[in-house]
Amino acid sequence: MSQSKVAGHERAGDDSAAPGPGGPADTGYGTRAETPPGTRTAEARPTGRTGTGSPAPGGVTWRIRLRRDRTLILMTLPAVLLVLVFNYVPLLGNVVAFQDYDPYLGNNAWQAVAESPWVGIEHFTRMIEDRLFRQALRNTLAIFLVQLTLFFPVPILLALLINSFVRPRVRAVAQAVLYLPHFFSWVLVVTIFQQMFGGAGMLAQTLREHGHEGFDLMTDPGLFTFLVTFEMVWKDAGWGVIVFLAALSAVSPDLYEAAAMDGAGRWRRMWHVTLPALRPVVALLLVLQVGNALTVGFEQILLQRTAVGPTAAEVLDTYVWNVGIQFGDFSYAAAVGIVKGIFGLCLVLAANKVAHLMGEQGVYKR
Repeated sequence: MSQSKVAGHERAGDDSAAPGPGGPADTGYGTRAETPPGTRTAEARPTGRTGTGSPAPGGVTWRIRLRRDRTLILMTLPAVLLVLVFNYVPLLGNVVAFQDYDPYLGNNAWQAVAESPWVGIEHFTRMIEDRLFRQALRNTLAIFLVQLTLFFPVPILLALLINSFVRPRVRAVAQAVLYLPHFFSWVLVVTIFQQMFGGAGMLAQTLREHGHEGFDLMTDPGLFTFLVTFEMVWKDAGWGVIVFLAALSAVSPDLYEAAAMDGAGRWRRMWHVTLPALRPVVALLLVLQVGNALTVGFEQILLQRTAVGPTAAEVLDTYVWNVGIQFGDFSYAAAVGIVKGIFGLCLVLAANKVAHLMGEQGVYKR
């Protein structure tokens, strides 16, 4: 036999011994082990990094991401600095809640903090026994519950109503009219309500001209909670309408057409198509609204506090302003602020947990 034929025979033998894809492999003991189809060996498993520890060809290092996104980072840097300076750095001043702080002990604020005596949790104990604090807390929670019940559903209903308009021009005009009061200051809003519902307002004068007794809603302590809620609805409902209309614009028209072909009427389409599309936005705004439960409008209530008296209009924000700014009890005001912040954080976490139970993301993912 020639040498070329021998070499060809050896190559043929080697090819027959090599396993094909998913075929048998020689175990070395005279038998062949079957490899199940679709099974990858350890050598074939993709890893995020190579053996040297460097990023895989498809991976991106943080240096590359930093260089790629440097423009976006520079754009957000001023906002981050503002939040850091005005929201997080002042948190260091909460240390005065555990002191008998006196701003005149040193030449500057740092020396005053360093030289003020420590009192521990004395201010927090005083808070529990303070009748005015409990009254302010009750008023705050009452206003929040009324606003959550009456104010929160109004933007949803208005958005559904505006979205049902067929003509885009009518929809745009209604949206602009509702959104316009959002740009008004609280001074202007309170003035408008005073001119409409006050004792010398237009409605009261009209009733007197026709032989009826007038009224003054602006000085009625029993209606103050509903008054501030209606003012907030008139001022800020348009902003919520914009948010919900943006969510409705993302709903595919094919869903409405498919529901109509299945025989669903207008109310059925709203219940099974429109409202499920709004549920993520509703859950997010609900969490944010609950987070502001104890901040019910400092400027709005301060402008009307003297008209109805502190018994009906004293909330936590105005209480902190009175105690800390007017009477100079900075330590006690800081303690009230800490309690308010912790309580608000607990409410946000609880509302976010409810959003997760509803199947929504909320403020952050699980």
